[in-house]
Amino acid sequence: MSATDPSMPRAREITTKTGPEAAAAAAIEQIAQRVSAAHDAVARVIIGQQAVIEECMITLLAGGHVLLVGVPGLAKTRLVQTLGAVLGLDDRRVQFTPDLMPADILGSEVLEEDAQRHRFFRFIHGPIFCQLLMADEINRASPRTQSALLQAMQEGRVSIGGSYHDLPRPFHVLATQNPIEQEGTYPLPEAQLDRFLMQVDIGYPDLAAEREIILRTTGAEEEAPRAVLTATDLMAAQRAVRQIPVGDSVVDAILKLVRAGRPETTEIPAVKEQVVWGPGPRASQALMLAVRARALLQGRLSPSVDDVIALARPVLQHRMALNFAARADGRSLPALIDTLCTRIDRP
Repeated sequence: MSATDPSMPRAREITTKTGPEAAAAAAIEQIAQRVSAAHDAVARVIIGQQAVIEECMITLLAGGHVLLVGVPGLAKTRLVQTLGAVLGLDDRRVQFTPDLMPADILGSEVLEEDAQRHRFFRFIHGPIFCQLLMADEINRASPRTQSALLQAMQEGRVSIGGSYHDLPRPFHVLATQNPIEQEGTYPLPEAQLDRFLMQVDIGYPDLAAEREIILRTTGAEEEAPRAVLTATDLMAAQRAVRQIPVGDSVVDAILKLVRAGRPETTEIPAVKEQVVWGPGPRASQALMLAVRARALLQGRLSPSVDDVIALARPVLQHRMALNFAARADGRSLPALIDTLCTRIDRP
């Protein structure tokens, strides 16, 4: 199903028609209502981080992985636990440390012997065999251990002892990273950064939100997350995201934005002078899925150019790098991405 008009009517307006398109619109609208209820359930537990919740929900609806960047104490761990509970996913947590080995995440084969003294290898599953894996402080582990996640994030399976082991469906990685403390850490390689659909930056809450936090979380009772969806429901929503039509103007905006961020194809002097490497085709794919997911989360049947602009930062900022001169001059990628967004024409 395709569309050329990015501003299509909402599902409730289309479902008055008859035929296959009306049935599909009604199904998507029903899924959107349940997804919206899940979003609200998360927001009741995580206070003052509406944009963060929305971007995490969008990433999960798009079937991707999230890199959460923020200083300690901003409820990153609580957010992942709440998402797992609300979405009905089996979640695990791995604390990444310098001495963590790949087998500590993936699992390993052990030699066993039966009653007849026959020896055989048995594979013991590691914590990665779950539906929602929290990789806490991922940059504290060595590159060897970080790379253990690469195949899992890309293919949904791991290779141990020459055999493939499929991971549960759905499978998502939500990794956290402290942007301040860099001593004893290992920067994530570009290949792994590119496999995160979004980098979500978590800032401090505003005054009103922080007041509500201290009042609601220091009493005798605290809000507990409740299950709203199941893993099957989430996968149905992920399939629905891929069925949402995208207008030509949105496709053109995605291509213009991504290609403008590459020094080789841009016409913007600042990008040629400041950027070492720009976003690849995976960024275009991520934006295409993310804008569809945002439309579904907000109850719309088709994304708009505004969705592209709203998601440009979290999708692009970890897929670009400034050169040394630009960093020394105080330039930042978010500001540069905002400049790229000003070049996009709204219909």
